[in-house]
Amino acid sequence: MSPAVVAERMTKAPLLFTYFRSSCSWRVRIALELKQIKYDQKAVHLLNNGGEQHSDEYKSLNSMEQVPTLLIDGLSLTQSLPIIEYLEETRPQPNPLLPGDPALRARVRQISEIINSGIQPVQNLSILQAVGPERKMKWGHDAINKGLLAVEEILKETAGKYCVGDTVTMADLCLIPQVYNATRFKVDMSVMPTITRVVGALEGLPEFRAAHYSRQPDTPDELRDTSS
Repeated sequence: MSPAVVAERMTKAPLLFTYFRSSCSWRVRIALELKQIKYDQKAVHLLNNGGEQHSDEYKSLNSMEQVPTLLIDGLSLTQSLPIIEYLEETRPQPNPLLPGDPALRARVRQISEIINSGIQPVQNLSILQAVGPERKMKWGHDAINKGLLAVEEILKETAGKYCVGDTVTMADLCLIPQVYNATRFKVDMSVMPTITRVVGALEGLPEFRAAHYSRQPDTPDELRDTSS
């Protein structure tokens, strides 16, 4: 991707390279919605032709060959949590995603990193492909179950309406996509009542509905939510 393409986003809407079912892309979509940032999308299909993220064009933009990538303010940003923190630092309003209190901010980052570093990478597409079709369901189930049980214990102490108190934070942006993956891998969420309650509250928010995998431009028809 040429520097000129990145630079032109100084005067155009931000451009998000995304995949509808990517949990990392999903987090960033929620953040963009909460920050009320109008943006464009370019789909990067992770399975077509061996994965469009491996193309030379995309590798020039993201050397890790992953989504998301966000072109914004003349920058090309990768990795979902740094993107979210950049949006928070440059656009703290509306809807701050990190609390002002240092202890609460640490809790938000703790929950976010358990999901971002301790669960998602262990069950992402590249790992499941390496594990193989016979083992991938158990592998994914066990990784997600262990991590979410840890999150449940923390939320027993920190949760109000949402993960940390009664305000949506970065932790909530990480939780929603991971719980979707939990259902895909048949994790028993009935033993995690705090997570289940928080997710129920988040699912009703319009920004979370707009960012949902089933409502994206690249969502396949059979998975698309057409309700209003």
